[in-house]
Amino acid sequence: MDELRKLQPAAGSRKKPKRVGRGPGSGHGKTSCKGHKGQRSRSGANIAPSFEGGQMPLNRRLPKRGFHNPTRRQMTALNLDDLMRMAAGGLEMDLSQWMEAGRIRKAKDGVKVLGRGEVSAPLSIRAHGFSAGARKKILDAGGKIEEIT
Repeated sequence: MDELRKLQPAAGSRKKPKRVGRGPGSGHGKTSCKGHKGQRSRSGANIAPSFEGGQMPLNRRLPKRGFHNPTRRQMTALNLDDLMRMAAGGLEMDLSQWMEAGRIRKAKDGVKVLGRGEVSAPLSIRAHGFSAGARKKILDAGGKIEEIT
């Protein structure tokens, strides 16, 4: 228990706060580091960083374009011809195999299989989405698809 009383922060790790307005000897007296007059020297001065002194602010001077859709799902595209090149390793494929093989770097909000290319073997594929063309080609070749939610 004695040892806990002796604990102290490392030397130089704690710095005393600047005490302003405590007389001329402190070097931070009189105007309390705020200079003379002006909006920022007054009490309650709380000016937004974007305030430009009454001038029309930059965010209102520039034209607005487009919009931001926060609910948009951004999918990584993967085509059937890419999958057929990988099919030599096995006919069952999923996200982890595609990442190991370097076909995709980042899954974003998921992987969607698109229909470019032909399917010559029955593939079993797990992905977040399938285009109508890809779905038809895989099923016509006798393959299976599993949609991950």
